[in-house]
Amino acid sequence: MTTRRQLVWGALLGAGLLAATSGGAFAQDKIKVGWAISKTGPNAGGANITQIPNYLLWVKEVNDKGGLQLKGKKVMIEVVEYDDRSNSEEAVRAVERLITQDKVDLLFPPWGTGLNLAVGPVFNRYGYPQLAFSAVTDQAPALAQRWPNSFWYLGTSKQYVDALVELLTKMRSENKINGNIAMVSIADGFGIDLSKAAREGFAKANFRLAYDKSYPIGTQDLSPLIGEAQRSGADTFVAFSYPPDTIALTDQSKIASFTPKVMFLGVGVGFPLYPQRFGANTDGIMSLGGWDKNNKMTAEYREKHKAMHNRDPDYWGSQVGYASLQMLEQAIERVGSIDRPAIIKELQTGTFDTVIGKIKLENNQPKNAFPLIGQWQDGFFTGVAPGGAAVTVPKPAWKP
Repeated sequence: MTTRRQLVWGALLGAGLLAATSGGAFAQDKIKVGWAISKTGPNAGGANITQIPNYLLWVKEVNDKGGLQLKGKKVMIEVVEYDDRSNSEEAVRAVERLITQDKVDLLFPPWGTGLNLAVGPVFNRYGYPQLAFSAVTDQAPALAQRWPNSFWYLGTSKQYVDALVELLTKMRSENKINGNIAMVSIADGFGIDLSKAAREGFAKANFRLAYDKSYPIGTQDLSPLIGEAQRSGADTFVAFSYPPDTIALTDQSKIASFTPKVMFLGVGVGFPLYPQRFGANTDGIMSLGGWDKNNKMTAEYREKHKAMHNRDPDYWGSQVGYASLQMLEQAIERVGSIDRPAIIKELQTGTFDTVIGKIKLENNQPKNAFPLIGQWQDGFFTGVAPGGAAVTVPKPAWKP
């Protein structure tokens, strides 16, 4: 049975508030926010790094200010939470329960491309804004049309692949790498979508896929794939991997002394545990995301996150996710009520101040709002494309 945990924050605990009445948003004494997210299973690592800390930080900050400003008064937030166990069917059931039984006013999304696609129809059917900030899919533009309540903050697979191909093409033109690429990908929505876009992008730029292999979710021993990539003669290794696989690929590449000139790994490279685990060996490793060192608002967000959770946020989805919650907050307060259609319209059309900077969505997606490709350089996961800092190549050899 799904575990249910209800959290009531700050002053709400002692306020003695009455239950919300049927008189509409203006009579509300609390706002119920619900989420079903992976607290157990293979997605738990990503959810507990990128999403849950942002949810808790945002709720705390809003309630510390006295709540969300509706017309005439501030209203505190109450949270209802379920564990989706990294399972799409469980996620769908939990989201439906949040809507039909718990009667939540707002829903926050699950972690990962696959689960966001799974719950999308439910969010849409009941008219809840879906702020997907841990999902990358080339379906995003079409989904934004089919589900106008859905917002795809991380963009499309093609955008990331185009940025990567541009970097690799420049390196090849400077004779820093050859034209061969070895690629592995997780057999989940994220890996399937990105590897498909990569095959097309690499072929168009006249790169040769010397090795191309997918692997099932939950795979722990990736050394056979590393061995094949090592023997392929490719200078570039690309993995569209989830956090457990990203850690395993790094560990097992080091053991095998596999040091391609370009090492691009998937989700997890930007997590705080990555440099904690691999230290100086992170230098030169590339992945999705990256931060701008000179953005003071991002730096302030990092300090707030660290103060509450005693660890850094991740350097890809975290700042994007927090920005999406700031946009939601501003949209609600502009509307002045929990009028979900009006909130959705405001998100679609408004301009918002966030930790990244000003954001205005186009077709329910941000455009050129943050780096797409980053690289660990001197202990900081630096945005390198589009634009950004110069790339370090070749990747340094593994240190003992």
